[in-house]
Amino acid sequence: MNPSLAHSLTRALIVDDEADLRELLSLSLLRMGVETDCAASISQAQEFLAKHRYGLVLTDMKLPDGSGLEVVAAASAAANTPVAVLTAFGSSENAVAALKAGAFDYVEKPIDLAALKRLVTSVIKPLSKSKESKVSRETSLGPQILGSSAVMRQVRELISKLSRTMAPVAISGESGTGKEVAARAIHAQSPRASGPFIAVNCGAIPEALMEAEFFGYRKGAFTGAVEDRNGFFQAAQGGTLLLDEVADLPLSMQVKLLRVIQERKVRKVGATTEEPIDVRLISATHKDLARMVVEGVFRQDLYYRLNVIELHLPALDERPDDIPELAQHLLERICERHGQHITMSKSALDALGHLSFRGNVRELENTLERAVALASGLSLTAEDIALATGNANSMPVAAASESVEMNLTALAPENKTISGNNIPSFSLPGDLVSYMDNVERNLIEQALVATRYNRTQAAVLLGLSFRQFRYRMQRLGIK
Repeated sequence: MNPSLAHSLTRALIVDDEADLRELLSLSLLRMGVETDCAASISQAQEFLAKHRYGLVLTDMKLPDGSGLEVVAAASAAANTPVAVLTAFGSSENAVAALKAGAFDYVEKPIDLAALKRLVTSVIKPLSKSKESKVSRETSLGPQILGSSAVMRQVRELISKLSRTMAPVAISGESGTGKEVAARAIHAQSPRASGPFIAVNCGAIPEALMEAEFFGYRKGAFTGAVEDRNGFFQAAQGGTLLLDEVADLPLSMQVKLLRVIQERKVRKVGATTEEPIDVRLISATHKDLARMVVEGVFRQDLYYRLNVIELHLPALDERPDDIPELAQHLLERICERHGQHITMSKSALDALGHLSFRGNVRELENTLERAVALASGLSLTAEDIALATGNANSMPVAAASESVEMNLTALAPENKTISGNNIPSFSLPGDLVSYMDNVERNLIEQALVATRYNRTQAAVLLGLSFRQFRYRMQRLGIK
């Protein structure tokens, strides 16, 4: 990085038609070690942006020659400079419009200097670190978003853009599409990467405990509150808070969450004062929030606050060409977790390509987990995939024929040759019922060994309910 560029990234441009406010902001930033240039109009701001690079642009929304959104557009065009807008207190519509236009954050008037400092240091400091730190951030892009399909390339490009803004992001997509993975990737590529990432499943918290869990509480606030405790918002201070399954929030909690987003302050249960928070919000759900707004079960004002920018993750059935790459990656992860080394055969990949994964990537991973547990060799086959899904018909025709022929060969009398068109007579080792019982017994025993005799997990591996699994164990005399 050359010296002039490093210097420009620790410099800010202030755009406001009020001379007193420009002076106040300039002095405040100078105390933080940030030099400034000041412009009173859009045209002056454009001149500065054409000549210099800045680490931050602060602009008012109402300017003599137009809207601050024009400054947002000009700064984005000029080396994608981060922009924060100044809005009048309570002008949430202006703030949302600016965030949608590309601003990364907003500051309400009258200016809270503490909030301004948090905003400035969240941008300027990451940009002015050493070259080594910059390279480290660029090579640590967080969780992998796999897939070579056109739609997944677009998802990765959008995640890269979203990481540069502070705007709330609403991630939509079916269950199992990787919404939390995408949220972690946004956080990891953002200036907040060094801060905490807190993921909260809104549907897993009892309504009576929600306020205390989200905002924290004071000692003695209620029975059992034996000490002060921070909530999710305080835990995510300086970082990112993911509200997973946000559609499950009850209306009473939606009202409280809306106030926190608007005021950027939280009040602990039992406290009399509020404390400021610096948290980037990402929400995720598999439900149709817009329809829930129409039905009156989700607040419209909260919907627009959370859904400033939307990121939609496609279902796995919409990108079948990505299945081989995903399957190879997931298999490596499963083997690493269990200390095994199992490869993927072409027939297994073909078998996976003929399946429909309604549970998306999560179902694909569970299928491979079962296949690894049930595999008899060091390479997954189409038969292993069929056993893992509980449906032999899921194998491609060629792979199924190969598997049947292999099994018949094992059953054939000694010195007899099996060919597709010339299958000689053979005898089962006992009657068919006994033979099938032995096959079922072997599968159950393998599943029990794989799960260290945890019957509940073994049932899951075989795609059975616990009652079905227990019945089969009793019927076959397995103890």
